[in-house]
Amino acid sequence: MDLVSRKRSTLETEINIKLDLSGKNLEKSIIDTGIGFLDHMLELFSFHSGIKLQIKAKGDLKIDLHHTVEDIGITLGEALDEALSDRKGIARYGEATIPMEEALSQVVIDLAKRPYFYYEVNFPTEKIGNFDTELLEEFLRALAINGKFTLHVRNFYGKNTHHIAESIFKALAYALKKAIKPIEVDILSTKGTL
Repeated sequence: MDLVSRKRSTLETEINIKLDLSGKNLEKSIIDTGIGFLDHMLELFSFHSGIKLQIKAKGDLKIDLHHTVEDIGITLGEALDEALSDRKGIARYGEATIPMEEALSQVVIDLAKRPYFYYEVNFPTEKIGNFDTELLEEFLRALAINGKFTLHVRNFYGKNTHHIAESIFKALAYALKKAIKPIEVDILSTKGTL
């Protein structure tokens, strides 16, 4: 299923997402989360993965950014899981190690329906602007668990916090791009199912 729409409505947030896995059904990506840095990361992810995203989010930002960031991760993960459907005819695995100037990060993905999240990242600062760097871990965990896939994220080194985050999102984009690539095998598993 190429184009998926998902909504999440709570007392804390209102999230609306359209995800176009092939990038052929939506004219362009439009991302408005109310959180500038997250918009920037999701725009990078969309551009480099070829997955078009339309995201509109409203949240209780006057409290902090946590609920909005996590709920976007949850909703985006659910949309990705629905778009991947039975996961037939895809490469399943993807890996990318991406530099951003002095920073180097690696993301490895297995799209089998076995949610697992591993995260080894140490940011030199606690914030990027008003964005708490610990929220990137919350976002990625929510994405992987609700997307029902295995996600390993490692930063090898870096001095600039923004560069580290950007290298992670670009690596995520390229790893996912490889994992969803069509292949001729129906199900890439000796079990015959994922």
